[in-house]
Amino acid sequence: MELQLPLQILTEGNVNTLVHHDIYQCLLSFLIGCFLSIISIPIIINLSNLLHLTAKPGFRSSHETETPTLGGIAIFAATLIAYFLWPHSENILDSNLISLAMTGVIILFFLGIKDDILAVDPTKKLIIQIFASLILVAMGNFKVDNFYGIFGIHGVSDFISIPLTVFIFIAIINAINLIDGIDGLAGGISLIAGLGFGIWFIANDHFSFGCLAFAMSGSLLGFLRFNFSKTSKIFMGDTGSLIVGYLLSIFAVEFLSLNVGYLHDPNAYFNAPIIVMVLLIVPIFDTLRVFIVRIFKGGSPFVADRNHMHHILIDNGLNHFWASFTLWMVTIVNTALFFTFHGDITNTASLYIYIGMFGLYMVFAYFLKKRIASVKERKKMVKSPSLADDDLSTFQ
Repeated sequence: MELQLPLQILTEGNVNTLVHHDIYQCLLSFLIGCFLSIISIPIIINLSNLLHLTAKPGFRSSHETETPTLGGIAIFAATLIAYFLWPHSENILDSNLISLAMTGVIILFFLGIKDDILAVDPTKKLIIQIFASLILVAMGNFKVDNFYGIFGIHGVSDFISIPLTVFIFIAIINAINLIDGIDGLAGGISLIAGLGFGIWFIANDHFSFGCLAFAMSGSLLGFLRFNFSKTSKIFMGDTGSLIVGYLLSIFAVEFLSLNVGYLHDPNAYFNAPIIVMVLLIVPIFDTLRVFIVRIFKGGSPFVADRNHMHHILIDNGLNHFWASFTLWMVTIVNTALFFTFHGDITNTASLYIYIGMFGLYMVFAYFLKKRIASVKERKKMVKSPSLADDDLSTFQ
């Protein structure tokens, strides 16, 4: 597809070409999503404060004041409006899949609102998440049915692919929810991953998915402007994390499916599963580590605590921005390193390297936790004068 420069299009007076050009539609969706998110969030903040729909600080909280939690409403609205501004009829299969996906998005939107306001039983939340995933998997034949040669396995039957795909949805949705513990982390990681998937979709002429990925990324960028604000702060809440996690699951599964279909295309990646895991390395590693630590300590893996990596970084003295920025860079640097050095490494070997990196991540987190304990111990010693000091003070 021949691309025209925006300046050339404008000087030739053919503005319609710019507006209807698929790539520019995706870029405009990004900008419009960002703009809509920015103008709608102040309204949501005012309504939340007026109706007292705010999160109160708790033992796991990294904020000290009551904060509105309905930022997901803005992400939801901005993403859908920015996406549906354009017709998406070039690829009927993609359009049909996204239509089914919108059903799941709307279901999770209402689930998230109820959870942010009234709280929903975790079992009910899980059932609704499975239902939203099955809408796409069962009705759209949307599934991961190839292991890309990992451990010598390629194509798999529906008995494996359907449960596996639903598991991927549930895992990513809840992993995004779990890292939403400090300002900018879940939004920033999702923005990076969304742009990564979106660029590949556009490069391979899947503009419906590319436009949706860019619309979501734009809305997240607008949200981050307020998520980091000191005077107009808002959280995405479960409404935002459920929707964003669901959309990222869709992008991941579609990315895997399309790369199987284009196995002999030079633009396709046979190591697509590793790319997905690298793009989502922070939520995957953090969720696995937290679950392992909780089980090792004899507790339930689903009981909340302050053992996430973002909590560890905060307790080591970083503020919210630098803790989030550090984990953003983990995603960006690992993605860049993968594309630089993956070469002809098999997917099985890449998976072993990935597992090794997780081991290093566990060791790094362990030493950071030890440092926190050491600092706390030193502070206690400073605050508690020794008996000798007390005795000395009586003679002065």
